[in-house]
Amino acid sequence: MKKVAVIMGSKSDLPIVQKAIEILQDFHVPFEAHILSAHRTPEALKKFASQAHAHGFGIVIAAAGKSAHLAGVVASLTTLPVIAIPMLTSDLKGVDSLLSSVQMPSGIPVACVGINASENAALLALEILAINEPSLQNKLTCKRQEQEEKILKADQEIYLTYKESHL
Repeated sequence: MKKVAVIMGSKSDLPIVQKAIEILQDFHVPFEAHILSAHRTPEALKKFASQAHAHGFGIVIAAAGKSAHLAGVVASLTTLPVIAIPMLTSDLKGVDSLLSSVQMPSGIPVACVGINASENAALLALEILAINEPSLQNKLTCKRQEQEEKILKADQEIYLTYKESHL
């Protein structure tokens, strides 16, 4: 199975990105986590991204805040799918990160999840890898079924609690 690269622009992104890492671990998908910055470590990022395919990666998740160029720079250096996680920022509440992640120039696509939505980034990465991994597809299907059962159980509980209520 191809590995997932999880790249953060800063160590401060780890508490949010940890949720994605836990999902990858739960699904037993091989991954590597790195802190590489588009602005502060451009050569190290260039080396990693340009060699990612050759080193067995199938997809890259990139988390960054503020100008959030990390995912776009990675996408410019590899043809692997790149998923951006725009990070919440104190000054513009993550809108700056979101816009920097989704407004890519033609020819350099980046998939983007919501602000701080690392769980969705991990699940999207798994869905992409599952195209060629039937066992991973089965695990994802089971997870969806578990989610459905949880919601239906909560629905039944709320219904039974309030079925005789009158407004």
